[in-house]
Parts: sequence; C-alpha cells; structure tokens
Amino acid sequence: MKLHTALLMTALGASTMAGVQAAEYEEFGRVTRVEPRVEQVRQPREECRTEYVQAPPQQVPQQRSAGGAILGAVAGGILGNQVGGGSGKAAATALGAVAGAVAGDRISNGPSNSQPQYDSRYPQEQAVRRCRMVDSYESRTVGYDVTYNYGGRSYTSMMSRDPGERVRLRVSVEPDPRQ
Repeated sequence: MKLHTALLMTALGASTMAGVQAAEYEEFGRVTRVEPRVEQVRQPREECRTEYVQAPPQQVPQQRSAGGAILGAVAGGILGNQVGGGSGKAAATALGAVAGAVAGDRISNGPSNSQPQYDSRYPQEQAVRRCRMVDSYESRTVGYDVTYNYGGRSYTSMMSRDPGERVRLRVSVEPDPRQ
C-alpha cells in the first residue's frame, strides 16, 4: 500500500510540474541599428630594404702569359749556343734557354712576388639587405551591437553576425513566482 501511495504521489507531482513549466516560442524583432564592434590587433611584420654601400676594391687575378718565357728561352738558347764550345755547347745552350725563359717571363709578367692587383678604375658598390620588425595594426570585426524593437520596447545585444532587417527571438513565458 505504501508503494502504491508513493507512485500516486509521484504521478500527481509530475502532472502539476508540467503546468509550472515555461512556454517558449519564437518571434521576430525589427532591427533598427547594427554597429560593428571593431578591435585593433597588433600584427608585427618584417620590413626590408636594399641599400648600396661602397665595397672594398676587388682583387683582380693577375693575367700571366707564356709568350715572354718562350721568347726568352729561344733567345737564351741561341746566346748559350754561341758562347759554349765542344761538349759544353749543349750545357751552355740549355742553361741559356732556362735563364732566358726566367728573364723573359719577368719582363712580360712582372716579378712573381709582386703585390696583388686591385681594380680601382670603377667604384665598387655592394647591395646590402637591411630588415627590421615594425608594429602594424589590423582592424578586426569581433561582433555586432544590434539594436532591435520588440513589443514596443528597444533592446541592444552583442551578436556574432549582422542579422539583417529582423532578428529571431526566443520568447519564454512563465508565471511570476511572487503571486
């Protein structure tokens, strides 16, 4: 019997609770103003430029030719052949050719221990890329302040998008608990 009474009371309580629940339905309000809410966002970016600076003179590789050595060897060989006699003639010719080759090379190409040559005829410029970080600000729309009319009153709400000419409203009706 106690179980039967408890079940009956529970069913009765559930039926009275259904009467207390709020009624919900959808309506539309007329939009009177939409104002985007804009926020400034810091966006650092790299800014680069190319500058031209004076560069040190470039070392020019020395152009060497073999012509002077060849002519010197021939001339030295002829002179050595004239100087020597008998079996020393061949040695004098060879020695004259070597000495003539060395002398001819120095005359046509300059001494071998000379300083490196630099081309200073034209000023040299070198492109240098210089970069730095600058602050840039970007405007972003984070939402919309929407003002609308419903039931003769004006309301304003923040919304994630622009609703257009009308806004969908969820209306809830429930009894006042203070009665």
